Amino acid sequence: MAGFGVANERLRALEELEREIGASLQSAGSVILELSKEKPQERHLDRQAAQFGAAVAKVEAELSAQIRYLTQVATGQPHEGSSYAARKSCQLALNRLDYARRRLGELARACELMLEP
Repeated sequence: MAGFGVANERLRALEELEREIGASLQSAGSVILELSKEKPQERHLDRQAAQFGAAVAKVEAELSAQIRYLTQVATGQPHEGSSYAARKSCQLALNRLDYARRRLGELARACELMLEP
Protein backbone atom coordinates (compact mmCIF):
# COMPACT_ATOMS: atom_id res chain seq x y z
CA MET A 1 0.00 0.00 0.00
CA ALA A 2 2.96 2.32 0.43
CA GLY A 3 3.23 2.49 -3.36
CA PHE A 4 -0.08 4.32 -3.58
CA GLY A 5 1.22 7.06 -1.27
CA VAL A 6 4.25 7.59 -3.48
CA ALA A 7 2.11 7.47 -6.62
CA ASN A 8 -0.34 10.00 -5.19
CA GLU A 9 2.53 12.24 -4.17
CA ARG A 10 3.98 12.04 -7.68
CA LEU A 11 0.60 12.80 -9.23
CA ARG A 12 0.17 15.82 -6.93
CA ALA A 13 3.61 17.02 -8.00
CA LEU A 14 2.58 16.69 -11.65
CA GLU A 15 -0.64 18.60 -10.99
CA GLU A 16 1.38 21.38 -9.36
CA LEU A 17 3.67 21.33 -12.36
CA GLU A 18 0.69 21.69 -14.65
CA ARG A 19 -0.44 24.76 -12.65
CA GLU A 20 3.08 26.19 -12.93
CA ILE A 21 2.93 25.76 -16.70
CA GLY A 22 -0.38 27.64 -16.73
CA ALA A 23 1.15 30.47 -14.72
CA SER A 24 4.12 30.65 -17.07
CA LEU A 25 1.79 30.81 -20.05
CA GLN A 26 -0.01 33.72 -18.39
CA SER A 27 3.32 35.51 -17.91
CA ALA A 28 4.20 34.91 -21.54
CA GLY A 29 0.78 36.17 -22.60
CA SER A 30 1.31 39.33 -20.55
CA VAL A 31 4.64 39.89 -22.27
CA ILE A 32 3.09 39.47 -25.70
CA LEU A 33 0.20 41.76 -24.78
CA GLU A 34 2.60 44.40 -23.52
CA LEU A 35 4.73 44.08 -26.67
CA SER A 36 1.66 44.63 -28.81
CA LYS A 37 1.15 48.06 -27.25
CA GLU A 38 2.41 51.13 -29.02
CA LYS A 39 4.63 52.07 -26.05
CA PRO A 40 5.36 48.97 -23.99
CA GLN A 41 6.44 49.48 -20.38
CA GLU A 42 9.92 48.08 -20.13
CA ARG A 43 9.70 47.47 -16.38
CA HIS A 44 6.55 45.37 -16.81
CA LEU A 45 8.17 43.45 -19.67
CA ASP A 46 11.26 42.72 -17.61
CA ARG A 47 9.24 41.52 -14.62
CA GLN A 48 6.98 39.27 -16.69
CA ALA A 49 9.89 37.89 -18.72
CA ALA A 50 11.76 37.11 -15.48
CA GLN A 51 8.69 35.34 -14.06
CA PHE A 52 8.37 33.37 -17.27
CA GLY A 53 12.03 32.34 -17.23
CA ALA A 54 11.85 31.28 -13.58
CA ALA A 55 8.70 29.25 -14.21
CA VAL A 56 10.24 27.50 -17.22
CA ALA A 57 13.36 26.65 -15.18
CA LYS A 58 11.20 25.28 -12.35
CA VAL A 59 9.12 23.21 -14.78
CA GLU A 60 12.21 21.83 -16.47
CA ALA A 61 13.84 20.89 -13.14
CA GLU A 62 10.71 19.15 -11.89
CA LEU A 63 10.21 17.31 -15.17
CA SER A 64 13.79 16.09 -14.98
CA ALA A 65 13.21 14.89 -11.41
CA GLN A 66 10.04 13.07 -12.48
CA ILE A 67 11.84 11.41 -15.38
CA ARG A 68 14.73 10.34 -13.13
CA TYR A 69 12.25 8.86 -10.66
CA LEU A 70 10.39 6.99 -13.40
CA THR A 71 13.67 5.65 -14.75
CA GLN A 72 14.63 4.34 -11.31
CA VAL A 73 11.22 2.77 -10.75
CA ALA A 74 11.20 1.16 -14.19
CA THR A 75 14.61 -0.42 -13.78
CA GLY A 76 14.97 -1.24 -10.09
CA GLN A 77 11.64 -2.04 -8.49
CA PRO A 78 10.13 -5.51 -8.09
CA HIS A 79 6.59 -6.02 -9.33
CA GLU A 80 4.05 -5.52 -6.52
CA GLY A 81 0.77 -5.81 -8.37
CA SER A 82 -0.80 -4.03 -11.28
CA SER A 83 -0.08 -0.35 -11.54
CA TYR A 84 -0.89 -0.04 -15.23
CA ALA A 85 -3.64 2.57 -14.81
CA ALA A 86 -1.50 4.80 -12.61
CA ARG A 87 1.52 4.43 -14.89
CA LYS A 88 -0.58 5.16 -17.97
CA SER A 89 -2.08 8.24 -16.34
CA CYS A 90 1.35 9.40 -15.25
CA GLN A 91 2.80 8.82 -18.71
CA LEU A 92 0.00 10.79 -20.33
CA ALA A 93 0.58 13.63 -17.86
CA LEU A 94 4.30 13.56 -18.63
CA ASN A 95 3.53 13.64 -22.36
CA ARG A 96 1.31 16.70 -21.84
CA LEU A 97 4.02 18.34 -19.75
CA ASP A 98 6.69 17.58 -22.33
CA TYR A 99 4.50 19.12 -25.03
CA ALA A 100 3.88 22.18 -22.85
CA ARG A 101 7.61 22.46 -22.12
CA ARG A 102 8.40 22.42 -25.84
CA ARG A 103 5.71 25.02 -26.54
CA LEU A 104 7.00 27.20 -23.68
CA GLY A 105 10.48 27.00 -25.14
CA GLU A 106 9.16 28.12 -28.51
CA LEU A 107 7.28 30.94 -26.83
CA ALA A 108 10.39 31.98 -24.90
CA ARG A 109 12.39 32.10 -28.12
CA ALA A 110 9.65 34.19 -29.76
CA CYS A 111 9.63 36.59 -26.81
CA GLU A 112 13.40 36.90 -26.92
CA LEU A 113 13.25 37.72 -30.61
CA MET A 114 10.62 40.37 -29.96
CA LEU A 115 12.71 41.92 -27.16
CA GLU A 116 15.86 42.17 -29.28
CA PRO A 117 16.58 45.71 -30.50
